[in-house]
Amino acid sequence: MNTLFAIETIFPEGFSYHPDFITKEEEQYLLQAIAQTQLHTFVFQGYEAKRKVASFGYDWSFKKRTLSKGKAIPAVFDSLLKKVAHHLSISKEAFAELLITEYPPGSVINWHRDAPPFDSIAGISLLSDCTFKLRPHDKIKQNRNAIISFPVQQRSLYIMQGLARSDWQHSIAPVKQKRYSITLRTLKL
Repeated sequence: MNTLFAIETIFPEGFSYHPDFITKEEEQYLLQAIAQTQLHTFVFQGYEAKRKVASFGYDWSFKKRTLSKGKAIPAVFDSLLKKVAHHLSISKEAFAELLITEYPPGSVINWHRDAPPFDSIAGISLLSDCTFKLRPHDKIKQNRNAIISFPVQQRSLYIMQGLARSDWQHSIAPVKQKRYSITLRTLKL
């Protein structure tokens, strides 16, 4: 990926992108931890997505529209939590959820905003790159020219806070190779 492209991309207020956030060794450590984690098919509104997930900490039920406490975030992810928390100037305990997602080739995430109780979102891309897209949430502002599309490199970090979180939707184009992501979320206070 051309890092200069990402730097020159004008992101919405509250969105930031950080290539090479973790090292190759840290990526391998996380991939080994994921290999030991039981993933299950993601089901949304009765539809089985191509991707598989495992959620720890608080979990949002789309069906019941409620937040519930699930399994504790495994200690194997502590070093990542600390690194991202340090970058955001928060404590690692501020992360209320850790979501692991496996994307087989061809899988996507359609346009959405993350569940309402969550605040800051941090995503770490593993194993391969993807194309990330942003567009205004306001339907009046949605058109082809309003879409911001850019490559997200493996081992990179993106952060969505503030207006990027509340006023923008995001999606991921079909991936060409297997990809994993780890998404960390804080709760609104």
